Amino acid sequence: MTIRSVLAISLETASVLVYNCYINSLLVNTSANKRYFSAAAQKQLIRNRVLAMRAGQLVDKDVVLVLEHPSVYTLGRGGNMDNIKFDPEKEQIKLVRVDRGGEATYHGPGQVVVYPILDLTQHKKDLHWYLRQVEEVVVRTLAKFDIQGERVDGLTGVWVEEQSSSGDNGQCSGRHEREMRKICAVGTHASRWVTMHGFALNVKTDLRAFDRIIPCGIEDRAVTSIERIRPDATIKDVQDAAIEAISEVFHLDMEDVETTSPL
Repeated sequence: MTIRSVLAISLETASVLVYNCYINSLLVNTSANKRYFSAAAQKQLIRNRVLAMRAGQLVDKDVVLVLEHPSVYTLGRGGNMDNIKFDPEKEQIKLVRVDRGGEATYHGPGQVVVYPILDLTQHKKDLHWYLRQVEEVVVRTLAKFDIQGERVDGLTGVWVEEQSSSGDNGQCSGRHEREMRKICAVGTHASRWVTMHGFALNVKTDLRAFDRIIPCGIEDRAVTSIERIRPDATIKDVQDAAIEAISEVFHLDMEDVETTSPL
């Protein structure tokens, strides 16, 4: 399967950097389109891979999509509408039902969203292992900015300990204590061991957007961002760090080639 056939899909709603991975190298293409990257495009990439495998073709490429979405709320499969605090019929920001695991979350400007489309038959056929590896990517990404990311027993995603107050989502109100705040949401799905969806890491996200939902269905935990801890970190810095962490965790060698090639 050639690079061009892998990426010959409709990117009608894309705002995406496409990293086309080989076991021993990683090729890079970018799109300047600034619209929303739909789940349908991810599914088409997966279908291409599955069809190639069924045909007995060698599929040695993984694909990683790196996005910065316009504002959108998403609700996972089986997600509870009680976690949505607004009327979707009257809201300008879209609410999209997607087939990842998990509940409600927000994507928007200032957030680094990463969708690995990996063939787990080339890594490990274990979805629990994969979820933990995605969290490890985030932990390593944060470590590159001297931020200690942690896991919380029984909860997905990555968390940081932060001085907080009784106000929600970073809003001060006087009483300070230490608490674990969610800095990155993780939600995945797989079809025939090919993964989709991934993680959303808050960098310079407007955290007030989370006030309109119960993030991930967890009422008693606030969210935070890299900016609150390391205000000098840029979106590009974090994107680069995330790709480096993916290389480390999934043992992919990187080869940065033409970044202006059309998709």
